[in-house]
Amino acid sequence: MMDNKPLSPTRAEPEPPIADDAKPITPSVSPESSSASLPESPVTTGGDRESVLRDGFIGPTGVYPGACWLIYLAMAWTVYQVEGWLVVSLQSDLDLLWWRIVIEGSMMLAVILPGFAMARIEHRPFGEFGLPARRAFGRNFWVGIIWGIGSLTVLMLFLRVTGSFEFGTLSLHGAHIWKFALYYAVLFLLTGFFEEFLVRGYSQWVLRQALHFWPAAAFLSFAFGYIHRDNPGESKIGLVAAGLIGFFLCLTLRRTGDLWWAVGFHMAWDWGESYLYSVPDSGTILPGHLLNSSLHGPDWLTGGSVGPEGSYLVFVLIGALWVVFDRLYPQVKYRVQERS
Repeated sequence: MMDNKPLSPTRAEPEPPIADDAKPITPSVSPESSSASLPESPVTTGGDRESVLRDGFIGPTGVYPGACWLIYLAMAWTVYQVEGWLVVSLQSDLDLLWWRIVIEGSMMLAVILPGFAMARIEHRPFGEFGLPARRAFGRNFWVGIIWGIGSLTVLMLFLRVTGSFEFGTLSLHGAHIWKFALYYAVLFLLTGFFEEFLVRGYSQWVLRQALHFWPAAAFLSFAFGYIHRDNPGESKIGLVAAGLIGFFLCLTLRRTGDLWWAVGFHMAWDWGESYLYSVPDSGTILPGHLLNSSLHGPDWLTGGSVGPEGSYLVFVLIGALWVVFDRLYPQVKYRVQERS
């Protein structure tokens, strides 16, 4: 490597004589004026470092959306850890079914409670994040349930026509039928609240301020598919399908104005897979299902270990859902008051 610094001479060379009239005139400068003209060297203080850190999180209109999202996720993680510490002693006293309810309920609270905190920080009502109390379990919720169970039924009937699905015999009898039906309705309602609010609730609300609605929806739908990767029996096709279903649910949020439709659809879809049709749901078969059903045929058609969500037919179904919903709900109702 070449060093570009000038070399020091080995000995001083004599300077040529300068005539008196050619000598530069050095003005006399008083010490006061000299010290006043010298620029002061900047000094970095602790306050400056705090200002740089503050500027990285706070802009002209308040805390940056990305910083708010990270704060929300940090609070959700903290709440979930505290909940785990509080309920871990109950695990030995509960069977697997009730412990699953406790876990789903804990995850739901872990994402919703920080939402109330962020509503205080953002100075706006919690309902603006997608779950307004005045529409709780109203028309959108029940219509979403009908769409969820109806669309899954269309898929399962098609698999039945092709000979890839068999209903089988009843697995439950007597009071166990309605008890497990109610149990899974509650379980998947908690799941719907947890996943919808985490991905399409506050997260969608805050990131749309930085990315706009559809880029934020695409990013979060990708994340929604990715978080299913650890499910037993899951596949790449199943992950893509989960992400696309999530993207469709973003459309329902935009056109209905809230998450109640999506929560109803999500609950009904999972309930239909796990309980009613008794097939794998994202690679998981749960106990207490209604039927001794079976899937047989190529994985691209049945979804294999993933279940119907891993079938190539689910992409056709999602496309049909998008087109029909777009026609029936043409008006955009998702309105967010911008930061002042």
